[in-house]
Amino acid sequence: MATVTGPARYPLIPWPRSLEARDGTFALAAGTRISTSEEGNADLRRLAGLLRGYITDLAGVDADIGPGGAITIALRSDAPAGEEAYRLDISPERIELVARDARGLFYGVQTLRQLIAASPKAIPAVRIEDAPRFPWRGLHLDVGRHFFPVEFIKRYIDLLATFKLNTFHWHLTEDQGWRLEIKKYPKLTEVGAWRKETIVGHARRGPKGYDGIRHGGFYTQDQALEVVVYAAERGVTVLPEIEMPGHSLAALAAYPEYANVPGPFEVRTTWGISEEVFSPSEATFTFLEGVLREVMDIFPNAFIHIGGDEAPKKRWKESSAAQEIIKREKLRDEDELQSWFIRRIERFLNANGRRLVGWDEILEGGLAPHATVMSWRGTKGGIAAAKQGHDVVMAPQEDLYFDHYQADPEHEPLAIGGMTPIEDTYAYEPIPSELTADEAKHVLGPEACVWTEYMPTTEQVEYMAYPRVLALAEVAWSTREARDWESFRSRLPAALGMLERLGVRYRKPL
Repeated sequence: MATVTGPARYPLIPWPRSLEARDGTFALAAGTRISTSEEGNADLRRLAGLLRGYITDLAGVDADIGPGGAITIALRSDAPAGEEAYRLDISPERIELVARDARGLFYGVQTLRQLIAASPKAIPAVRIEDAPRFPWRGLHLDVGRHFFPVEFIKRYIDLLATFKLNTFHWHLTEDQGWRLEIKKYPKLTEVGAWRKETIVGHARRGPKGYDGIRHGGFYTQDQALEVVVYAAERGVTVLPEIEMPGHSLAALAAYPEYANVPGPFEVRTTWGISEEVFSPSEATFTFLEGVLREVMDIFPNAFIHIGGDEAPKKRWKESSAAQEIIKREKLRDEDELQSWFIRRIERFLNANGRRLVGWDEILEGGLAPHATVMSWRGTKGGIAAAKQGHDVVMAPQEDLYFDHYQADPEHEPLAIGGMTPIEDTYAYEPIPSELTADEAKHVLGPEACVWTEYMPTTEQVEYMAYPRVLALAEVAWSTREARDWESFRSRLPAALGMLERLGVRYRKPL
């Protein structure tokens, strides 16, 4: 493995593609000016303002914005090639940040921010040329099991963007709660967004009790749009997830006519998997297409996540209507019926210029023609999909599920189970050795998942996510050759110091 240069002087996470250490420092002082290459460019003005705020916060220096500054932020055609790439030149006299797009400049600003945080008044001279290894660098948040306010969603996005992640996977629907306003179907939030109480303790262990407290909430479409814009300003794309055909009990509590058996149903108050799934009827497809139309109006992402995981087939086996479809469509079994269901939804999304993403269960019964697979049950699903020529996002639970314990459960808050210390996340390699070079091109990148059955508060979410997100960030951004655990560990204290400054309740690593 290559030796990483200068982690003590340049404690950056993730580590850049190329770093040339230089002598001397750039001194921040009152009146330091930030200039942009195009004064009328709104993105450049915003980034200059962002950097100015970081300088004030981290160095206690009031910087100006205007022409002739010692710090320049520029869009330039001779900047490093590739989306999200940038070059940062720091000498004792000046700082120059250049990129071909605003996202590259944003990441350069984040690199400069880390250098300022580590050495507030004397920024070490350096030349960095940087670009990400993977185009998909994701962090997920489940708001179905527990609802979190818009301001926390923005904070979550701020933090992931700070470390150069670029995809926020917003898991918006579950058996335990539907979290997005759909104007055509108002009962989804009037009924489906609320459960009467929540199980206390672990759902699979010990006596079961309930707290007797109504829990819920939802995001209006205006709030969701606000989040999309906020994320885009930080180089982050929002991936919405609308679960189907399973994990749909909250929707069926609101609209039982789309179930396989007569209702009524209640929004689920415990964790685990419900037997109730959407029926494969034409009425259901009309309903789901109506939902997805509004989702597409809110979220400009090319990808729409439709879940597809953990969908029990018991109701379909017992349903004469479902069995008639199996017979009519010459399907072998209920697994192929699920594939038929997913293909129907994919055709609708494709007709509207969108691409379908689903958990690796969508492989069962045959993969939809253009689907992207998110591999969570290990890496087998991702390998199989890539070998079939499908794009893949790698999210194996063993290494990238941040609802797992981080250390000895006796000394940690209650979690769902599993054990994923930060070392395991850092050691994860997103390109499986089983793939050829051509097949490996289908691996878009890694994503970590934060499922919130046992995270009722925002503080608990941050405790479970950080510092493991920092390991994910380096896995997703840095080259495989540059990754080195001892180097990462030496740079970690500076990143933790930034988290402390931001008030993040992270778990202190041993």
